[in-house]
Amino acid sequence: MHLAPTEEAHQNLLRENVAPEDIIVTGNSVIDALLWVRKKVSTQHEWGDVFGSAKEIIHSQLPFILITGHRRENFGQGFLNICNAISTLATRHPDIHFIYPVHLNPKVQQPIESLLGNFNNIHLIKPLDYAPFVYAMDRCKLILTDSGGVQEEAPSLGKAVLVMRDITERPEAIAAGTVTLVGTNTDKIISETERLLITPEKRLSDIKKRNPYGDGKAAGRIIRAIRRFSTGQLTKNTKVELK
Repeated sequence: MHLAPTEEAHQNLLRENVAPEDIIVTGNSVIDALLWVRKKVSTQHEWGDVFGSAKEIIHSQLPFILITGHRRENFGQGFLNICNAISTLATRHPDIHFIYPVHLNPKVQQPIESLLGNFNNIHLIKPLDYAPFVYAMDRCKLILTDSGGVQEEAPSLGKAVLVMRDITERPEAIAAGTVTLVGTNTDKIISETERLLITPEKRLSDIKKRNPYGDGKAAGRIIRAIRRFSTGQLTKNTKVELK
């Protein structure tokens, strides 16, 4: 029994000669976890100093862009380009705040702190644990990232994602239009960010409806499949469709 998170994963299994009747597309359980944590933290207002200088921004109605970046392929010129894009955006849009939980790797910290450390609307904070990061994702206007997990999660919160990488192992998100690849091209990061800043809210709300990684109900489908398998209802000759 193969529990595929996406339709593309289903097709990959077929190309590996897995029998069609042994494959069930369930969605990714990471979306279940995300929505569970979101509900849990949605009413939490006391986080101590976890958000650092960005505390008041995150708790207010002020618009902010959430940024993450840590991948090795962006070390060096890549991070310099990213920082130049963010500094330009912060200068052009003083009413927008930029919140960046900075990875502890010195090769990440050094260019970010030297190029972005002196802006009133850029907040460089310590890395966040998962729960406060979900809280921040849920409240931000959009996300700039090179993270793989964020590409799966953010669309379920209705957030547009600009991926600061040249390639991604999440091709389903590209095909669905929930994320956009901008690489580390300074001009492209700027232009795509500014385009999203004026995107109508309805279009952003449509993003969560198109998330190819699931609807938050994967665990239930998985449990039902296992139960059918354990009771002998799921066999080589049974094609299972779980809604």
